[in-house]
Amino acid sequence: MVVVIDPQSAGISGNMFLGCLIDLGLDEKDLKSFIEYVCSFFGGVNIEINKINKKGIESTYVNIIPKDEAVNGISYLNFMEKIHLIEEEFDGLDNIEIFERAKNVFEKIALAESIVHGKELNEVHFHEVGTADAVADVFGVIYGFYELKLNKEKIIGLPISLGGGFKESLHGQIPIPSPATLEILNGVKCFGGSINKELATPTGSALYVELCDEFKDFYPLMKPLKTAYGAGTMNLDFPNVLRIVQASSSVDIEKLELIETNIDHVNGEAMGYLFNKLLDNGARDVFITPIIMKKNRPGSILSVIALSKDLDNLLSIIFNEIGTLGIRISPYTHRAIVERKILDLKIDLKDFFEISTNKNSIRNVKYKIGYIDNKVISQRPEYDDISSIANEFHIPYLIVEKKLLKYLEEFLSNEL
Repeated sequence: MVVVIDPQSAGISGNMFLGCLIDLGLDEKDLKSFIEYVCSFFGGVNIEINKINKKGIESTYVNIIPKDEAVNGISYLNFMEKIHLIEEEFDGLDNIEIFERAKNVFEKIALAESIVHGKELNEVHFHEVGTADAVADVFGVIYGFYELKLNKEKIIGLPISLGGGFKESLHGQIPIPSPATLEILNGVKCFGGSINKELATPTGSALYVELCDEFKDFYPLMKPLKTAYGAGTMNLDFPNVLRIVQASSSVDIEKLELIETNIDHVNGEAMGYLFNKLLDNGARDVFITPIIMKKNRPGSILSVIALSKDLDNLLSIIFNEIGTLGIRISPYTHRAIVERKILDLKIDLKDFFEISTNKNSIRNVKYKIGYIDNKVISQRPEYDDISSIANEFHIPYLIVEKKLLKYLEEFLSNEL
């Protein structure tokens, strides 16, 4: 499964997020109960949930109304102390994660404010963000994600529409997007226009950054299953809605780094050693390509495919082992991967090999099977098992591979 958060039309805010989650099936009564309890520590809120039409799109509108005695502005440190007090009232793994992720959202906002205003984190004062309605938005959205089990799915975020113009703040008139919103969205693709209104709020932006696993320019290859719309407050010339799509994904997209360097000064033994060391230290794949370099010198390209988290360690290994002066890095190489399963079968080799030995002929053979939409598209025995049987029983590799494949086909046909 994959979940796509689409704020391209009208940006993103906390109550738009909540509307989407209710549209996806979140129980209104349970949501209200959770929000009202958490917000009771901040003066309380009233919650109104209605179906409304935004320029032809039926959507869910959530209106969070702070009560008269609601807290209006609080220091970040006092705010977090209150959150810790509420957290002590809850137990269970999901509740712990809900509070941790909610605190992450508020920390993102506080860090952005500290950078914009040039203050230490403990000097930050929440104004709009510290009010009960913002608390309701953040805790309500995180709670809803866990209730709907969306935390177990891959969350993809599309570019955010920011709006434009200026707005009034406690510090006077500021540009849209607000400086805090831009800090929160650091590194995230977004765009301005098409109106002079604020479309992406700091709270909505912080929730988006916290919940998304990755960001894309377009919808991935998928089969939409359910589409939800959460309405914003303003009435605009276009649908003021956030869209969230639940879908099944035929293939997954894995984000990798490609590391390459040209080599013409290292012997084969050293290259072989480096090859194995890179694989042992997290490289997903390593390959060497012969090339002709400047002045017609023969050389090789060392190519390493790796996850981002392993990049620094692998670069260090290459620099230290072969003394290369430069390494090319192509970030965010994408690889489409299908669903894969490993099938471990116990096979009596005497059933289809002529084995003239008294040795135990029963072996475990692992098969790698690839699926798209539950349909098998590839199947093959693992190399290590083929080579082990070939060496042990002195049977040509290709014959072992062919026989093991035939066995798998018969096994799968009997299973269906």
